[in-house]
Amino acid sequence: MAELKVGDAFPSGVQFSYIPYTPEAGDITSCGIPINYDASKEFAGKKVVIFSVPGAFTPGCSAKHLPGFIENLSKLKGKGVDIVACIAYNDAFVMSAWGKANGIKDDSILFLSDPGTAFSSKLGWTMGERTARYALVIDDGKIVYAEKEPGREVSVSSAEAVLAKL
Repeated sequence: MAELKVGDAFPSGVQFSYIPYTPEAGDITSCGIPINYDASKEFAGKKVVIFSVPGAFTPGCSAKHLPGFIENLSKLKGKGVDIVACIAYNDAFVMSAWGKANGIKDDSILFLSDPGTAFSSKLGWTMGERTARYALVIDDGKIVYAEKEPGREVSVSSAEAVLAKL
């Protein structure tokens, strides 16, 4: 798989690691059980926003990137977005805890692990061993927005940039 661009089909066989939110494991120190999340299957026929961050609990990701998606979640849903997913190289336990630490107590934003940066590496969108900062919008299996940040800022992958393209 090469870098995805507008007009491309979302690839088959894309899987992430994920811990679904449950009230029983709602505390930040509670661990759920990671499952394989078949993104190719789960995203089929839906409008999906993926935003990728270099790492959970890191300053830029926690202070600049994720908050915009939390604040604009209702606007994204109002534009017909079915799934909002955040991915990072961190394991599913860290991603789950990061969601809880940010007050996400449901599946309104999925916190998905890109194990070994498998997906991001296939795109060529990594920062060393971490996932790069980027955003994708998939609508019924087609890429309608695909932008990787050119530097360390949050601009083309921000919630506001994504909203402007929906």
